[in-house]
Amino acid sequence: MAAENLSSVHRALDVLRALAQGPMGVQEVAQAVGKEKTQVSRTLKVLAQEGFLERDPRTLRYRVGWQLLALASSAGEERLYGEAPPVLRDLVHRVGEPAYLTVLSGHGVVTVLTERTSRGLQAHEWIGRTSPLNCTSAGRALLFGLPDDQVAALLTTEDGAPLPGTDAAPRDVPAVLERLRAERVRGFALAAEEMEPGLTAVAVPVHDHRGDVVAAVNVSAPVFRLPPEALPQVTEAVVAAAHQLSARLNGAPPSV
Repeated sequence: MAAENLSSVHRALDVLRALAQGPMGVQEVAQAVGKEKTQVSRTLKVLAQEGFLERDPRTLRYRVGWQLLALASSAGEERLYGEAPPVLRDLVHRVGEPAYLTVLSGHGVVTVLTERTSRGLQAHEWIGRTSPLNCTSAGRALLFGLPDDQVAALLTTEDGAPLPGTDAAPRDVPAVLERLRAERVRGFALAAEEMEPGLTAVAVPVHDHRGDVVAAVNVSAPVFRLPPEALPQVTEAVVAAAHQLSARLNGAPPSV
């Protein structure tokens, strides 16, 4: 009985792996996993009953269900928050400025993790607070993976008022989209005194195993400590940190 139960578990895992490639019918799944159709059919029904799969009533094909997506999302967030601290600490060590991990939240950006330095004058503490998307480097970095229509929907205000920020910031949707097009090409977002005078920040998106943007790594500091001539070196370090965190989320071992 134990061997039979173990075989059923392996079969269920094989089925889930097969359906990760896209929707399939019973016969397609059976061929993909190399099992009998009747066995696979029973496995599919059980997984669907438990919410791990869904069956399209029109095509009769199975696809990944809400339960599996919820587990994947939870595991992804847990891994992100688990892998980020050492990456941020290394970034702080390299640049000597505070480093942050931010995520998209509604129509804004929220800082969820931070590593700080011992310097007295530092950027405002934004943990748990919502910041604008248009005039922050992290906000725009989090928009890198979205199509223009979704970006516009996130930025459009009900009353049509200008977006927040200083005169250096893009303060309407076309201006933000234009800025994003250039920043996507170079791979990082730079906000020089856009949210408030005297503050400069650089951010780079973090990608999960699907290639989706799930967070951004950014460094923020007073402009006199982060002048234009210092930006290339700091930007290089932020890019390396974001790429390292993305690699960790994709299963790569920590770099030595």
